[in-house]
Amino acid sequence: MISNLASISSETTIGSDVKIGPFTTIHEDVKIGARTIIHSNVSIYPGTRIGEDCEIFPGAVIGVIPQDLKFDGEYTTVEIGNNTTIRECVTIHRGTKDRLATRIGNNCLLMTYVHVAHDCQIGNNVILASYVGLSGHVTIDDFAILEGTVVAQQFVHIGAHAFVGGASLIRKDVPPFIKAAREPLTYAGVNSVGIRRRGFSDDQVREIEDIYRILYVQNNNVSKGIASILETIPDSDIRKHILGFIDTSDKGIIRGLN
Repeated sequence: MISNLASISSETTIGSDVKIGPFTTIHEDVKIGARTIIHSNVSIYPGTRIGEDCEIFPGAVIGVIPQDLKFDGEYTTVEIGNNTTIRECVTIHRGTKDRLATRIGNNCLLMTYVHVAHDCQIGNNVILASYVGLSGHVTIDDFAILEGTVVAQQFVHIGAHAFVGGASLIRKDVPPFIKAAREPLTYAGVNSVGIRRRGFSDDQVREIEDIYRILYVQNNNVSKGIASILETIPDSDIRKHILGFIDTSDKGIIRGLN
């Protein structure tokens, strides 16, 4: 059902069984997948692509141009996957020439007042709690969770299955599988509860714990910790994942406990 009080451009592509509430505005060059629900008072701007079975709540603003002074009107998009929920007053901005798109994956939950700035790349099954603010170019991998009022600096990378405690400031990269909290943001252990819920075996959890014990508890120097991991932890997909994340970190990873 599409309300006759909604304002929808004739150049919008709308899938089957989509519901759109009153006083919502949808501009040209927008695509909305089947069975998506868009509540009242939502604003969706050109270049927005929304997948199937999503739900977008009142006050959300999606696809506006970025708050980047380098933006020069280049054609960019916002791309949202399937089965993603966007709650009240979330704002999501288009990309710039850096990545050309702001992307949010499948099965994500963005709670009230979340802001996703230009060129952010958010994976699948990510949860951003209320008032999370992502600066431009932030990358968040699958299954990461950011608690309320977390703020991420430009270009930081948050690894898969990471958990960041509420009211944290993210200035450096957060490796996969860990919990992070305190100020400045610090390693606070392995996210063992979360990864077990997602099917990781006890052996896999122990391997992750062993790697981060070497890196964060036994060694203050990252390069020394990596050398010890390579010597003592057998090669595996988990080891490759963690060390690959660290190796490609431009900003460096968060600190360990002192």
